[in-house]
Amino acid sequence: MAGRPRIRTAAVLTAAIALAVAGCSSSGGKKSEDAAAGGGSGKGVDTPRLKIAMVTHSGEGDTFWDIVQSGAKQAAAKDNVEFLYSANKEGDEQAQLVRTAINKKVDGLIVTLAKPDALKDEIAKAVKAGIPVVTINSGGQFSKRFGALSHIGQDEAVAGEAVGEELNERGRKKALCVIHEQGNVSLEDRCEGAKKTFKGSLQTLNVEGTNMPATQSSIEAKLQSDKGIDAIVTLGAPFAAASVKAKEQAGSKAEIDTFDLNAQVVKSLKAKEIGFAVDQQPYLQGYLAIDELWLYKTNANVLGGGKPVLTGPAVVTGKDVPRLEKYTARGTR
Repeated sequence: MAGRPRIRTAAVLTAAIALAVAGCSSSGGKKSEDAAAGGGSGKGVDTPRLKIAMVTHSGEGDTFWDIVQSGAKQAAAKDNVEFLYSANKEGDEQAQLVRTAINKKVDGLIVTLAKPDALKDEIAKAVKAGIPVVTINSGGQFSKRFGALSHIGQDEAVAGEAVGEELNERGRKKALCVIHEQGNVSLEDRCEGAKKTFKGSLQTLNVEGTNMPATQSSIEAKLQSDKGIDAIVTLGAPFAAASVKAKEQAGSKAEIDTFDLNAQVVKSLKAKEIGFAVDQQPYLQGYLAIDELWLYKTNANVLGGGKPVLTGPAVVTGKDVPRLEKYTARGTR
């Protein structure tokens, strides 16, 4: 039987919250699982129809955000919510999308804060307009300051520290942390956290995350120029696959490790192409964000009492594959 991923957080509220959320659903068991897998739903609530927008910093082709949306859509179907999604990796463009959502007079707003300075004023406008805001995934340290109800995600610095500790346990001495989006505070926090606890040396490498061939070439060139690198830490699942290819081309023996899960990462864990992954449960981030806004609008509830609701991190290795394969295959983990 597969072991459980190791949870490395100071306080984890997710389990209790997930049970509470499940209680809100009108169906359970096999029926609910089938609905989650197919994106459909059974009978939903009879509360008034709400319109909730999610605006993220996602770049093109990042499967992480497909999983976030999967969770949000499932909760929206259950909660009688019209779900609107938009994204742009550029801070100013993301702010414009938030402005558009405000102009549509949405009932709730879900926002990522990868580039918080660009979003600060628009979030203030939403709060002033009476639109409740929940932040997810990135920039949690700015959430309360900007007026959001709460933040749902992992503490990125803590997650980075967990990676540093895992690298130590694996006997690694020289690591490369690959940043796929410059200026993203959460990615920087991950590398800094890993550097804090890692007993070896850790370098960072900035790559063009929206250009995967260029990303692979950059990693390959780094491995060729520095044969001492024995671990590559990527900060998103798609970049792990690029690193596996770069390692092969460079003839390197470095271990590939990554943040986040998708079906390909699980296959690579099974094939021992990747050593470990850090799971922050993106499905749960999308699901709980919709549920929190629905609960707030219909019952004045705030998850976590306004404190961050932690969905990770958990270190996942090959031994966890049998338990996770079916969920990653259907796009919910």
